[in-house]
Amino acid sequence: MRHVWKFLGLAGVVGVAAGGAAIARAERQRQAYTPDEVRAKLRERVAKAAEGKAAEEA
Repeated sequence: MRHVWKFLGLAGVVGVAAGGAAIARAERQRQAYTPDEVRAKLRERVAKAAEGKAAEEA
């Protein structure tokens, strides 16, 4: 029974490490945008949202 707990503990540690690596990668990609790129993406999202809202009202 001890081996099962050791395995589960090891699996938990590996899961936490993998999750941290994924979060760090996403953060690096997010920080890679220039302010102009962020502004353009936000304007694009607002335009799509406005189109969707106009379609709902019609």
